[in-house]
Amino acid sequence: MCPSDPTEGSVAEHIKAVRDNIARLEAVYDREPGSVQLLAVSKTKPQTLIREAAATAQIEFGENYVEEGIEKITELKELGLIWHYIGHIQSNKTRPLAAHYDWVQSVDRLKIATRLAEHRPVDSQPLNVCIQLKLDDEETKSGCSIAELDALAAFIDSAENLRLRGIMTIPAPREDIAQQRAVFAELHNVYRQLEAQYPEVDTLSMGMSGDMEAAIAEGSTMVRIGTAVFGKR
Repeated sequence: MCPSDPTEGSVAEHIKAVRDNIARLEAVYDREPGSVQLLAVSKTKPQTLIREAAATAQIEFGENYVEEGIEKITELKELGLIWHYIGHIQSNKTRPLAAHYDWVQSVDRLKIATRLAEHRPVDSQPLNVCIQLKLDDEETKSGCSIAELDALAAFIDSAENLRLRGIMTIPAPREDIAQQRAVFAELHNVYRQLEAQYPEVDTLSMGMSGDMEAAIAEGSTMVRIGTAVFGKR
């Protein structure tokens, strides 16, 4: 289990607990050891806590707010961290996103992918991209539908300065693990089809604190954990 009270203990202790839990779940569900990465969601968290996390060899961090993330990217540049944007993307934010982040996990439409490709600096490595897929019919959630996935994936794969890495999802909350697993299993099937078509696809970003077990059981390769790492906001 993750720490029962994330307000207690140090960031290093929290990360160890989360990593131990991931390793336990990998074993329980017959996953390859080390096949599930931890993305530490650092939105609203101060740079001091990110430095504490980095001291444990945690290098992957996720941000939901473009400007806040860019400030951290700039100030913590010497740590060699890898920065993922996981929030909703507004069209007028694609230029700074493309210029500063290593990954954008929340691409949900062709317009955004096109603008990211246009704005990625020519002297930078290709921008790693996940397509945010939406299975639930939630008006408040962003996401590409399965019907739109093929066209969006094909464009991203064709863009020289974008690199298609996989799928990200944020399903509607479900209390029952069986219901959580059913949704994640459907996502995993879609991911496997994408993986077969595009050799560089290697990332299925699904699972947060409340549904991490179900996500790992159904093939997640990256879980996005915030509170259990950094404490409550």
